[in-house]
Amino acid sequence: MAKIESSLFDLGVLDRLAAGRSAVHRLDPRAKLVTTLAFVCTVVSFGKYEISALLPFIAFPLALVLAAELPAAPLLKKLLLAAPFAFFIGVFNPLFDRQILLQIGDFAVSGGWISFASILLRFALTVFAALVLIATTSFTGVCMAMERLGAPRIFVLQLLFLYRYLFVLVDEAQRMVRARALRSFHGRGMGLKVAGHMAGQLLLRTLDRAQRIHQAMLCRGFDGEIRMLRPLRIGRREIIFTLGWSALFVLLRLVNLPLLAGDFLTELLR
Repeated sequence: MAKIESSLFDLGVLDRLAAGRSAVHRLDPRAKLVTTLAFVCTVVSFGKYEISALLPFIAFPLALVLAAELPAAPLLKKLLLAAPFAFFIGVFNPLFDRQILLQIGDFAVSGGWISFASILLRFALTVFAALVLIATTSFTGVCMAMERLGAPRIFVLQLLFLYRYLFVLVDEAQRMVRARALRSFHGRGMGLKVAGHMAGQLLLRTLDRAQRIHQAMLCRGFDGEIRMLRPLRIGRREIIFTLGWSALFVLLRLVNLPLLAGDFLTELLR
């Protein structure tokens, strides 16, 4: 049970990291959101057999992690938590795409394995960039940036409430798991039938508590507008940050730097 509770409490680690005071944290959320979206769009635009051209893109999230002084362990832990989704998406590619595209000595690599590796690499790059964005901006800051960039307010509010009420769901689940553990002797009451009843009760209790939270928000003057203590302002730093990284993304999309470096080294060794 201790492991379950520790994993549940770990949900808010990105919000805690977002309270930092580095130069990356102080950037306007809109600049970071637009730059991250440009990064994601560029990465997913590559073909399914391209791997080497994707490798230089690790520079963007890695540079932000270093500049913001973020601990790598929590980010990698959450990346690995979502990795099975990408794994099961591409794990069957080697079975359907058996055309040999690469020959390394006596070892032949089919297109299915290459596309599988490309899916995993693109997943790691995009999800890691999204985690770094939240860890340097906070989920509330990302939602506020979306609203200021023209996203429908109702969509932004639903996204924000979904994230906030997730903690309510986790809190209620933790209470129920602890109560069941304290009332279970010799493994009794731990079957699937009891778990099904607990899931139904969890839904009802979470809905009831969410309604009370929403009523409390209305009593305190909530009018549907997201507010932050620090006002948003696009300045020179934000423009340089967005344009500089976007230009680098376009360059890396048009030029395969690892391939050029390999050709250059081959010419030198001749």
